[in-house]
Amino acid sequence: VRWMMYWIVFALYTVTETISDLTVSWFPLYYELKIAFVIWLLSPYTRGASLIYRKFLHPLLSSKEREIDEYIVQAKERGYETMVNFGRQGLNLAATAAVTAAVK
Repeated sequence: VRWMMYWIVFALYTVTETISDLTVSWFPLYYELKIAFVIWLLSPYTRGASLIYRKFLHPLLSSKEREIDEYIVQAKERGYETMVNFGRQGLNLAATAAVTAAVK
């Protein structure tokens, strides 16, 4: 559970850091602060990732759980429909190619 919390927090940190890196990288000691923050997240003594996950992320995810589940179901349905359409188009293309080759 500890590592799951760490990787979820680290993924969120990576996304926000990638976006904000362009605007904040000029700040003095920016890279040193980033390293210190990752060490703080990872350290078993400070348990930074667990703290951030339990105080901020878990309540946020719990309140949005129904919306997240609905989005996953919609994505699954759209993915299935897309694969069926691609399969249908592929079969039509193959049938057309076969008929064209047979006519020649």
